[in-house]
Amino acid sequence: MQYLFTPEGEAALVAILRRRPLLAFDFDGTLAPIVARPDDARISRRAAARLGSLAARLPVAIVTGRAVEDVRGRLGFVPRYVVGSHGAEDGLDPAGAELLIRALDPLRDLLRDRAADLSACGILVEDKGQSVALHYRQARSRSRALALIHDLLAHPSLSLHSFAGKMVVNFTGRAAPDKAHAVQALVARCGASCALFAGDDVNDEPVFVAAPPDWLTVRVGRDDPASRAQFLLESPVEMALLLERMLTLVTRTDPV
Repeated sequence: MQYLFTPEGEAALVAILRRRPLLAFDFDGTLAPIVARPDDARISRRAAARLGSLAARLPVAIVTGRAVEDVRGRLGFVPRYVVGSHGAEDGLDPAGAELLIRALDPLRDLLRDRAADLSACGILVEDKGQSVALHYRQARSRSRALALIHDLLAHPSLSLHSFAGKMVVNFTGRAAPDKAHAVQALVARCGASCALFAGDDVNDEPVFVAAPPDWLTVRVGRDDPASRAQFLLESPVEMALLLERMLTLVTRTDPV
């Protein structure tokens, strides 16, 4: 990865914005800083204002691990698209959504059976409908919490897709689309020729891997040197600076 705020990064940013791309962003750790309690996460007012101005000019999407209704009230602006549950929740296919919800029922049963153990370990269960997250940031012993989660993963009743994040393990049905599928579908849906996507975690890597060469992908944070993103930013603070720069460039190239 190359740091974005360089002459090369500026040239790439200018080039893609001239093409009127879809602008797609993860939420936690990208637009909003990671916080101890997920319910406290919000986008800053300045960043939300910039995103709102960008959304008036280009298609903007939030593609998040959160449930759609959970994230909407945390944005401070209205994007054209919101996709939740790591790409699984887009609101377009109610019948398909119900199948994805039901696919997680064996996990829900298991979590109810092990509720006392989960509570004793300090593991927070977040059921988003089309995905389930087990948060262990508040666990007194993270190693013990992870051991319990891995024990659950080995249960013979489960046939799910699981993937780690920042102090969380996520579960979706095996047929659930991921963020790469979601962003590709949004590009086609809005008629854009390309996309700019920014994310910070393991569940954003499928987008980085699948992105065509003419997209622009940005990883927020240096925690994964092997990330397949093209460019790097240090933190959501720098993401706010990027939004400001993008707005300046887009305003300059607005059709007269």
